[in-house]
Amino acid sequence: MTVKPIALPDAAMKRRQFPEFPPRADMQNPIYLYRPSHLTSLAMHLGSPDTTLVLSEVPVSPTLGNRDIRIPDLIVARDCNPARVIEERGYAIDRQGKPPDFALEVASVSTGRVDYTDKRLDYERFGIGEYWRFDPTGGRYYDAALAGDRLVDGKYRPIEIERIGEGSYRGYSEALELYACWEEGELRWYDAESGGYLRTHEEEISRAEREAARAEHEAARAERESERAERANAELNRLRERLKELGGSK
Repeated sequence: MTVKPIALPDAAMKRRQFPEFPPRADMQNPIYLYRPSHLTSLAMHLGSPDTTLVLSEVPVSPTLGNRDIRIPDLIVARDCNPARVIEERGYAIDRQGKPPDFALEVASVSTGRVDYTDKRLDYERFGIGEYWRFDPTGGRYYDAALAGDRLVDGKYRPIEIERIGEGSYRGYSEALELYACWEEGELRWYDAESGGYLRTHEEEISRAEREAARAEHEAARAERESERAERANAELNRLRERLKELGGSK
């Protein structure tokens, strides 16, 4: 038997979705998350787009329809239903069956202290596995340039942050299996397995340009080699013809 879907009234549809929120007023996310293409590079690195969510400014709440909502600058959730997040315009923990694995906030004048006080407590209460904070100023708005907490027995415990050079800090994220890095005020992700950083958009463009230049150089070299070979063959044929002429003149 075929059952025709029944269109829900607007009010019923709204109850199935998170409310709309105004966009963040400052430029921190476009500068430190979007422009370097961190969402894309993380999503490509983690893979499994049907079950892994990597998004920015997604409302997160224990239950759909609850006013208890926080909007992290970045969340990562494995073994979830990304399509449902898009449909409901937010991440309802009860609807997904698990909290996000990772959340990150980027410091700004407007967020400041609340990110490492009130939000930290809320994300702990939500059960988010790791909560990271990145301050591009080096600690003007947060309590540290880079900080992370991992949920242990329901409580956040600080993740060790090591200084690896002048203006460089990093801490290991078990949720991402990557190092979160503060590099001269920029957020980076380091993959110890490959021994390199996940590339930013500018680095991908630069790499593509270098590869194109290298391919062009190789093509030009091959063309020069082909021209030299043609000239050598022509000279060889000329000498052979000359020898034939000399032999015939005896």
